[in-house]
Order: sequence, then C-alpha cells, then structure tokens
Amino acid sequence: MDWKRLAKNILEGYEVSKEEALSILHTPDEDLLELLHGSYIIRHYYYGNKVKLNKIKNVKSGICPENCSYCSQSSISQAPVEKYTMLSKEEILAGAKQAYEMKVGTYCIVASGRGPSNREIENVTQAVREIKERYQLTVCACLGILKTEQAVKLKEAGVDRYNHNINTSERHHEAITTSHTYSDRVNTVELVKQVGISPCSGIIVGMKETSQDVVDMAFSLKTMDADSIPVNFLNAIPGTPLAGTNELNPRYCLKVLAMMRYVNPTKEIRISGGREVNLRSLQPLGLYPANSIFIGDYLTTEGQANSSDYQMLEDLGFTIDFSLVHS
Repeated sequence: MDWKRLAKNILEGYEVSKEEALSILHTPDEDLLELLHGSYIIRHYYYGNKVKLNKIKNVKSGICPENCSYCSQSSISQAPVEKYTMLSKEEILAGAKQAYEMKVGTYCIVASGRGPSNREIENVTQAVREIKERYQLTVCACLGILKTEQAVKLKEAGVDRYNHNINTSERHHEAITTSHTYSDRVNTVELVKQVGISPCSGIIVGMKETSQDVVDMAFSLKTMDADSIPVNFLNAIPGTPLAGTNELNPRYCLKVLAMMRYVNPTKEIRISGGREVNLRSLQPLGLYPANSIFIGDYLTTEGQANSSDYQMLEDLGFTIDFSLVHS
C-alpha cells in the first residue's frame, strides 16, 4: 500500500473502507514508518504540529454498580482503589487551577457510577460556572449515562464537551460488561450532541477483541461524528477480571492510532490511558497520527512525570495547542 498516496487521497475527500482499515492494523512492522508518515500528512494538514493537553480530575472514585471488566472502580473489581463520594465545588475548582497552571487546555471532570444524581449535577454545574469565570479552559464532563434535563443543565453551565466512551465494539460489548448496553453508550453521545455539547467518545484496545472489532469501533465513532476520540490501551489492573491480559505491543498500538487517523481524518485523536505502559519508548511516534494526550495521572493509575511529557513535545518540535472548544 502506498500510504502517502492514500493520505493525499483522503485529503481530497476519499474515505477508506473497512478492508483498508483492517490492512492498516495488519501492516508489516517493516512498513510501520511509512504508515505513520501517511497518517502524519493527514494530521499535519488539520492540526499542524500542535498538541492538545488534557487533564483528568477524578471527582468521585469507586462506589460504582457497573460490572465493566477493565475498571478498577467497578462493583466486581477487587483492586484496592481509593473510594470517595463526589468532591466539593472548591476541590473541583482547585483541580481546574492546577490544570490552568500546567498549560492544559482541557479540564476533564470525571465521576464513577452509572450516571449522576441531580445533586451531583448541581455540584458540577456550580463548579463549571466558576471555572469559566476564572480560567481559559475547555471543560469536559464524564459523568456516565445522562437524562435529557441533566444534559441541558450541563450545557447551560458552560460544559464544552462530554465524554462517554463506547469502549469496545457492539459485537464484543457483552464480553466486557452486561450492566448497560452498547446502545446506552451511543444514546448518551447522541443526547449531548442534541443539546449542543461537543461529543467525545473513544475506545479501549487490548481487551481480547479482534482486529475487526477495532476497525468496527473506528467506523462507529465516524458514524457518531465524535469530535474527540480518546484511544486507551488496556492497563490490566490486578483485581479486575482482565488482570493478566497482555495482548498489545507498541507497534500494534501505533497502527491503531494511525488507523484512527485514516478513518477519522479531521478529528482530535487522543492517546489516553495505558499510553506509558503500552507504547513505552515509542510514545513520541504516537503523536505523528494523534494530536492530543492526557497529562498527569489517570483515574486510578499514574501517568508519567509532567516534565517528561513537556520534554517529549519539545524534542518532537511540537507546540501546545491552547485553542478552546466552542460547542
């Protein structure tokens, strides 16, 4: 495959097929750099050498009734994670201040659970209003399955983006969780779009899915028209049902990121959880197809030192993208 030619065709309006996307995942390792070069042509056309930085604030940990096999906070997890109810408005504001000082553009307010209570929505919306008054930040909320009136309140408070990952393919969904349906996930993304919030939805790779499942995820997100696509690589946490799973290598992870760029050329592709343990020394190459990363720690696992991420961007010759999302 001439990846450079395919990239230029995509910039002229060509849309890759599922067969072509699958061939990306099956690219021989010796052709990996050419594949990444093609994905970089697309990424550079839309985003230049800018990288969006995102920071998570885990505002409610554990205490979740869901049975997601990958999650250390689920009801079936035996992982020793910290558990607490939703943080106060002041604590959420303190997280925003820290994100702003770290030159992070998007502040992600994340809570465990099936969905938020009205009281939790009120707490988050109060915090978001003050964040918007004090800091130049894009605010993303990730609170689970929403009701229409809750989505409207988040929009009115100033939430720019809402994250609700599909996580895996529709075919593989019940192998990962049975406490909610694949449609529950899709419907929440559609709901936030309807109220005018920018949709963010992504995946977790490495949960015993097939390559075809990964391709199906990419095309599902294309159909959903998600503005931001977080690509997580399973960090199999001891105490979770997927503990001990180790199906990934850095080269395959790079192929997944490249495939996401070829299928969703205009979208923010974000390297997310599991970046450090799965891409390892090849992390910098991930930013040739992707244009966004999380900085700092994740929900219950640690990220690498902030200084290492800033150094990586400097070494690549990339700059931080401070542009805001206007939903």
